[in-house]
Amino acid sequence: MAYKISYGDSTYVRQADDSVLDTLLAQGIDIPHSCRSGVCQSCLMQALEGVPSEAAQAGLKSTYRAKAYFLACCWYPEEDVVVKLPNTADSAVAATISEIEPLNHNVVRLRLIADKPFDAIAGQHLTLITPHNVARSYSIANVPDEEAYIELHVRVIANGKLSSWLLHEAKTGMAVYLRGPAGECFYVAEDEKNFPIILAGTGTGLAPLLGIARDALRQGHRGDIHLFHGALKPEDLYLVEYLQALSDRYAHFNYTPCVLHGLDGKFYVRGDIQELVVADIADKKNTRIYLCGAPELVNSLKKKVFLAGASLAHIYHDAFLPSK
Repeated sequence: MAYKISYGDSTYVRQADDSVLDTLLAQGIDIPHSCRSGVCQSCLMQALEGVPSEAAQAGLKSTYRAKAYFLACCWYPEEDVVVKLPNTADSAVAATISEIEPLNHNVVRLRLIADKPFDAIAGQHLTLITPHNVARSYSIANVPDEEAYIELHVRVIANGKLSSWLLHEAKTGMAVYLRGPAGECFYVAEDEKNFPIILAGTGTGLAPLLGIARDALRQGHRGDIHLFHGALKPEDLYLVEYLQALSDRYAHFNYTPCVLHGLDGKFYVRGDIQELVVADIADKKNTRIYLCGAPELVNSLKKKVFLAGASLAHIYHDAFLPSK
């Protein structure tokens, strides 16, 4: 049986195996989206008729579920439905850009000041919505509880919609919106704060890891903390001096920049981040491991640290899925 999806003044037939998002995109309708897998929450919509499935509301705040909000990439309705984009002012928090700063050749730091309290934890991710309604998911790189802003690290992608906006239109004082936050990849103080922590990631996967490390140090974590940041080339690393200074300040915090295609004897370690991380796991029973970055790296490293003896319950991960 064919089911219909009504959006605006038009109605479309949902093809078998197509989600609400698939159906609308196939009609050339520009629905904000990014990962298309239910992680980033960029494709949030609202059902005016029809009941969203449990899967389509997984991870959403209770207030969102009560308003029949759903993730368009995860709803495959088996009834005729009427949907719309949510009112941004009702589903997101307004914020102002306070700082835009390049961190290396393709990463930009964006600092935002929310207009009202935004309950976020370092390491979680949120959806940034531009004035043109382009929505992308980014991780929180600082400790919002401690600072009066939210910091995001944005990788600039050639011809990317949000990248183009960031490079050519965004400026301090400009208004944007923040939706969320979401994600379970953050520091949790337990066991008297003396367990070892390993944080590993590549590219802008550094953002949530930095937030988690800073939050752990702020809360007085006593166990060893080791942060590995991997890159293909030296110029892909960033915040090196800041992290080295943090390592000098805290005796139990270690920072290892590693470059796959690098040279021996430089400020970084030459090698594969996966091999370095696995070799660093001394206390297999108690070490908490946080993995962030490209999904291939996260999935591979998660498997390797588990096979090396790390407890699956102590492995936290956040794969950065590209916009499609």
